Amino acid sequence: MRDQSSIYVGVAGYFGKPDHPGRIGVFRRGTAGGDWKHVLGTVQAFTVFVHPTDPATVLAGTSDGVWRSIDTGVTFRRTDFPDAKAQIWSFLVDSRDSKRIFAGASPIGLYRSDDGGASWRKLPDPGMAAHCKGPFASRVMRLAQHPKRPDEIYAALEINGVMRSTDLGETWSDCSAGLIKLADQPHLQSRIVSDTTAEGMLDSHAVAINPADPDAVIAAMRMGLFRSTDQGRTWQDMEVGRFSPTTYGRDVKVSAVEPNTLYSALSVAASSHDGGLYRSGDGGQSWKRFDKVQVHGTIMSVALHPSDAAQVYIGARYDGEVFGTQDAGKTWQAMPLPGEVQHIYSVTCG
Repeated sequence: MRDQSSIYVGVAGYFGKPDHPGRIGVFRRGTAGGDWKHVLGTVQAFTVFVHPTDPATVLAGTSDGVWRSIDTGVTFRRTDFPDAKAQIWSFLVDSRDSKRIFAGASPIGLYRSDDGGASWRKLPDPGMAAHCKGPFASRVMRLAQHPKRPDEIYAALEINGVMRSTDLGETWSDCSAGLIKLADQPHLQSRIVSDTTAEGMLDSHAVAINPADPDAVIAAMRMGLFRSTDQGRTWQDMEVGRFSPTTYGRDVKVSAVEPNTLYSALSVAASSHDGGLYRSGDGGQSWKRFDKVQVHGTIMSVALHPSDAAQVYIGARYDGEVFGTQDAGKTWQAMPLPGEVQHIYSVTCG
C-alpha cells in the first residue's frame, strides 16, 4: 500500500539577520515522492507538528501564534489564538485526550487547547527565574509527558534549563539546579551570549522520555545529552562524547515503533557546518552513527515516521538541507527545499 504520509519542514529567520533573504514558513512533500510545496509563507515557523492520532491535523508554531491545517498540510489558517505575534516553539498532545494540546512559547509560557487546536487559552505564568540573560527571550523548546503519570510534564528551556509540572501545566517547578551544579566541571562550562559559564548547561533544546524507562528524563543540551532519574532534582552526563566527535545536542527523539530506541542530532555548535544523526537501541547506553550524509549546517531536527521504523528524516540549518532514509539507514536521499530559504528549525513526518 502506498504511503500517504508527508514530510513537513518549518523554516524561520535567524536572530540578528532580519533582512536575510529567503522563504520562511512551512514546506510539505509526500514521503512517497514528489516536489516540495510551500504551504505557509506569511509567517516564520519554529516547529511543525502532526497530530499523533489525526494526521490530517497539522500544527505550525510560528512568529504569530498557532496556525493549523485540517487537510494534511495543504492549507493553513491562523487559529483562535489569544496573543498576536506570540512565538510558539513546541506542541504536546495529552495521551489521555487527543483534543487537549499544549503549546510552548517564548518568552517562557504555555497555552492549552481543548478542541484539537482550533482555539487556545494561556496558562498561568510558570514563574521561572532567569538563570542567565541572553540576546533573546528564553523559549519552551520541547514538551514531554510522563507515560505513567500523565499529569507530569517536562519542558526544555533554551538557555534556562528544564522545568516540570505535576498538574498539566498549571504550575511549574525549576529542575535546573542540578544542571547548574554540573557546570562546576570545566569541560561542561560554556559562555557565549550571557554572563555565566553555566550557560551551556542551561541551553536545553529537547526533552524526551523513553516508555521502556519511564522515570528517566533525557535532555539534549548544548553540552551533550543528560539524564535525570529523580524528576529533575539531579542530572547525570550520558557522556555521548564516547560515541560521537560532536556533542552539541539539538534534538532527541524516542521511536514509537522500535522499543527502547532513541535518535539524537549531534553537531558542533548552534552555527556549524557538520554533525551527525546517532541511534541508540539500548535506551541511550550506547550510540552509533546512523546517517550516511555530510551536512553543511547544524542538524536542527529529527523526524521519525509514526509507524514505519525504516523512515527517518533530518533537517540541517543552512541551505534548505533535508535528508531522509526509507530503508533503516542503508541509503539516504537528499531532498533540499526549493530556492533560497532561511533557517530550518523543524522537520516532522506523519
